[in-house]
Amino acid sequence: MITTLLRRSLLDASKPATSINAILFHQLAPAENFRAPAMGGLRDFSKMIFEKKKTLEEEKRSGDGEKANDQGSNKWEQLIVSYWGVKPMKITKEDGTEWKWTCFRPWETYKADLTIDLKKHHVPSTLPDKLAYWMVKSLRWPTDLFFQRRYGCRAMMLETVAAVPGMVGGMLMHFKSLRRFEQSGGWIKALLEEAENERMHLMTFMEVAKPKWYERALVIAVQGVFFNAYLLGYLISPKFAHRMVGYLEEEAIHSYTEFLKELDNGNIENVPAPAIAIDYWRLEADATLRDVVMVVRADEAHHRDVNHYASDIHYQGHELKEAPAPIGYH
Repeated sequence: MITTLLRRSLLDASKPATSINAILFHQLAPAENFRAPAMGGLRDFSKMIFEKKKTLEEEKRSGDGEKANDQGSNKWEQLIVSYWGVKPMKITKEDGTEWKWTCFRPWETYKADLTIDLKKHHVPSTLPDKLAYWMVKSLRWPTDLFFQRRYGCRAMMLETVAAVPGMVGGMLMHFKSLRRFEQSGGWIKALLEEAENERMHLMTFMEVAKPKWYERALVIAVQGVFFNAYLLGYLISPKFAHRMVGYLEEEAIHSYTEFLKELDNGNIENVPAPAIAIDYWRLEADATLRDVVMVVRADEAHHRDVNHYASDIHYQGHELKEAPAPIGYH
C-alpha cells in the first residue's frame, strides 16, 4: 500500500512536491488526529513556517502590504510562539515609545564618562613591554599610509581589530574556568563587555562611513591574521597580550583626537549622530558626529586602563581571578 501511494504521488506532476513523511501521514492518518512525525515532521513544520514567512514577504513586495502585515503579526508569529515557546520581548523606552534595536537593550546603554584622563601612558620598561609598544607603533605606519585623512574609514578598520582581543581573552578564560572548575573573578564578563562595546563602535561607524569592496576585503585579511596572532600571543603570555592591547588603545585615543581636529577644522562634515549611537550612549536628540567621536574616545581610554591593569596583575605574579574585574567600567 505504501509503495502504491508513493508511486501515485510521484507520478502526479500537478500536485506540489511534498516530503515522504507528509505523503504517508496525509494518506494514512485522519485529519482530525494529525500529529507531526517524530523527526521528519519537525523539519517539515519548520519548512512550513519558513515558506509562510517567504509568502508574506512576497505579498509585501507585491503591494498587498496590509494583508501581509495582518497575517505576519497574527498567524505566522503565533505559529512560532506556540511551537517554540519563545515569545519575542516587547520593550519600550522610558517615554513609552517602542525600542527598535535588537542588538542591545535599554539596560545596556550608558552615558560615557568624558572626564577620564586621556593622556595617561604606560612607559615601557621591560623587554616584553617594549616589544608590545613597538609592535603597535609599527602597525600605525601602514594604517596612516592606507587611510590618509579618511578617519571615518580608519575608525571602522580600527574597530574591527579592537573588538578581537576582548573576545579572545574572554574565550580563553572561559575555557580555563571550565578546565579548572574555578571562578574567573568576573574577568570573562569584563573582557566580553569590552569586545561587545568595540563592536558597537563598529556598528555606529558603519552608519557614517560606507566601506568599499577592497576595504571589506582588507578587514577579512587583517582580522584573520590578527585573531590567530593574538590568540597565540595570549596563550604564550597574557601579560604581554594585555599590554599590547593597552598600547593599541592609546593609539586609538590618538586617532580619535585627530578625527576631532578634522571635524573642528571643517575638513570633515559634522553630520547628525546615527540613531543607534544616540540610543546606545544616551546622547541628546540633536547630537552630532563630534559627540559620537567624543564618547567613543572615552570608551577607548577605559579599555586602555583595563588592559594595562590586567597586565600589571600578571606582572605582579597574580592571576586575574584574584582581583575583582572592572565590570561595567565605562
